[in-house]
Amino acid sequence: MADKTTEQTSTFAAMVAKKQSWVVNPDADFTSSLIEGLTTNWNRYGYYFCPCRDSDGSREADAKAICPCAPSWKDIEEHGHCFCALYLSSEFAASGKAPQSIPDRRSQF
Repeated sequence: MADKTTEQTSTFAAMVAKKQSWVVNPDADFTSSLIEGLTTNWNRYGYYFCPCRDSDGSREADAKAICPCAPSWKDIEEHGHCFCALYLSSEFAASGKAPQSIPDRRSQF
């Protein structure tokens, strides 16, 4: 599997956000660090594993935290952003609020 660049990962994140009617976090420095982490994880594991989590090293074990992670939809619905805050609801993004720490729901999925 070919390595990804940060540009390819940014395109991936933008496509996910558009498809889900979400917004990529507009904080460029914050988002850049997440994009770098996602890119590193793709190049390490072969899938976009959330950089906020610790990998078990297998796609099956990591499935709940492959971007966009399983809890993202419920997190964005309830909190306005996903666990790592890469994706925001359009309402949350328009509010100008900063993402806050939210519970890790992976065990519920």
